[in-house]
Amino acid sequence: MKYSREIAGRLPLIALLAANAVPLVGVLFFKWDAFGIVLLYWSENVVVGFYNILKIALVKVKEPAEHLGKLFMIPFFMIHFGGFTGIHGVFVLTMFGQSDGGFMNKMSWPCHLVFVQILLNVIREAFSIMTPEMRLGLLALFGSHGVSFVYNYLIKGEYARTNPRKLMGAPYSRIFVMHITIIVGGFVLMALKSPVGLLLVLVVLKTFVDVKLHFYEHRKKGAVKVR
Repeated sequence: MKYSREIAGRLPLIALLAANAVPLVGVLFFKWDAFGIVLLYWSENVVVGFYNILKIALVKVKEPAEHLGKLFMIPFFMIHFGGFTGIHGVFVLTMFGQSDGGFMNKMSWPCHLVFVQILLNVIREAFSIMTPEMRLGLLALFGSHGVSFVYNYLIKGEYARTNPRKLMGAPYSRIFVMHITIIVGGFVLMALKSPVGLLLVLVVLKTFVDVKLHFYEHRKKGAVKVR
């Protein structure tokens, strides 16, 4: 029984390492370039946002009336984080020269909902550009975060050790720490014609940071932020 619990406790880390191994395979065997790596890692922001909405919905609150607050916080998060991630995605697609930005002309949703529409348009554009192998990598990232959500947040009870306010801001720290570095590195690698050796360094660096964040954010004391 103890051995089974130890194995279960390692599943999120195993899933994390497995998901991060997909870009390694992509670089070595499917000729992924810097844009492919950056686009896949940008897509992970969407996955993080999806699970964060579930976390806000299921977080434990002190008073039943506080559940009504979630009816405001979840749409606000969708608009704010959706706009932030969407504009980030526009930057990745256009600055790396993989899209002419035509998908940005399809804006018709009213008021602040346009930020959600921007994100959805970027997701469609990014998905259409992805190769089947990249889509498999995205599925692996979705599964990795899903394993962590079920085990750490639900089973291990992180939903009772955080609150909606902390969850609202949690994904942003990950984006700033992880993706600014990745985008800067991606531009450098594009300028250098995406040498395989440096692409592998970028993937390994991202994996290292992911693992460090994993252990930091799921320590026994304190509230979870992301993953």
